[in-house]
Amino acid sequence: MSATPITTADRTASWTITTQSDVWSTQAPAALDALEVRAMEDFPSVMIRSSEQRQRVDGFGACFNELGWRALQRLPEPDREAVLDAIFLPGAGLNLTLCRMPLGANDFSLDWYSYDEVAGDHALEHFSVEHDEATLIPFIHAAKERQPDLRVWASPWSPPTWLKANGHYAAAEPFPASGVENGIRPDQVGREGTDMALLDEAHLDTYARYFGRFIEEYRARGIDVFMVMPQNEYNSPQVFPSCTWTPEGLAAFLRVLGPRMAALGVEVFLGTTERPDARLVLDTLADPEVARWVSGAGFQWAGKRAIADVRTARPDLALYQTEQECGDGRNDWRFARHAWSLMRHFLTNGTSGYCYWNIALDEGGVSRWGWAQNSLVVVDPGTGGHRFTYEYAVLRHVSGFVQPGAVRLEAFSWSGYENQLAFRNPDGTTVIVVQNDMADPMPYVVSVDQEVMRVVLPADSLSTFVLPAPDAAA
Repeated sequence: MSATPITTADRTASWTITTQSDVWSTQAPAALDALEVRAMEDFPSVMIRSSEQRQRVDGFGACFNELGWRALQRLPEPDREAVLDAIFLPGAGLNLTLCRMPLGANDFSLDWYSYDEVAGDHALEHFSVEHDEATLIPFIHAAKERQPDLRVWASPWSPPTWLKANGHYAAAEPFPASGVENGIRPDQVGREGTDMALLDEAHLDTYARYFGRFIEEYRARGIDVFMVMPQNEYNSPQVFPSCTWTPEGLAAFLRVLGPRMAALGVEVFLGTTERPDARLVLDTLADPEVARWVSGAGFQWAGKRAIADVRTARPDLALYQTEQECGDGRNDWRFARHAWSLMRHFLTNGTSGYCYWNIALDEGGVSRWGWAQNSLVVVDPGTGGHRFTYEYAVLRHVSGFVQPGAVRLEAFSWSGYENQLAFRNPDGTTVIVVQNDMADPMPYVVSVDQEVMRVVLPADSLSTFVLPAPDAAA
């Protein structure tokens, strides 16, 4: 993309700021001047060129969880509709377009369930998604009413118990002091580096057809799942639904799952990877017969430290961030600042899809299995009131402005000015999101092609600037 020379000095960029004490403040537009460098002191601290393009952005999203739908149902209908608008309606807030859902129960379900818990039912005669009719299906439909172009992908937290070697949905015993029970016996506890799924041909074939039935049943209900991943956090034995897999076990399953999903027109990504070890991905895909079915890879938590190596070794793979680290239920400014650092890390390392975790939770955010987590919206179950969290604002600073199909732009900066992301939208606008993480205001001088913008960023703040398309009228 070539830059259009700027000859006027009356163009401006919109400017939105969030601080701990002032969330989502619209500032006076920032002036854009023609770039003219006459001495070293005139050089911008950050230089962005529209020709230096990186990955395409597929979109931003969060996960449809049962506890989220339950929390939203506590709200009076007008409030619930307004919250859903703020999350999904284009131009109203987050504008989420790329969301995740569990394939069966996950850790923020009301309790354990699968779509077929009848042992030995290889014909899947008892398969049913009826359970989801009360929660996930209406949740997704409510989102699609606002965002018709919403794209949904899915992953299981555990296979049906009879497709697992331990015969249980979990893989670990709860801590005694937690007060949580999952009924697992000591002999059923799993461990990392083992395959808890049954890997014989009959069970793998049944599990692949189980995925297929899920796709078909959801399509029949007007929800098209465009991509699946075989397992959430396949290295983590947890007290909630979970299942560990080795690279060899995943490869065996992908040989069966891949062609069945391809026949249904569904993509397969490898994930979700939660360890800082690229070999977990690369070893799984070492066999070309496995790799042919896999078009992307998903990473979360410590998996963020494996992305760079996977991107180098397999530049053909699409990379998604699949679950933002979830906090501790406090929803405080401290963790919101961390959420920005996560977003910047994943996006600068080539991810094209970014997924927040819980959309809504009751105050405290405690799951069925005793884990407190953050959310975009917090609901008071006693009063039916709600509030948007700091992390809602942080996500909105990016997802509310960056359109699907945008490309990330490389930002060249002097030392100390690296803390930003830049994008060129399909409509030609440029979005710059920058954090001043210092306790003092910070001068910020950025050039985009032939324009320069000079502002002072408030202390401990997040700012989003939207520059008009190069050929837009002033």
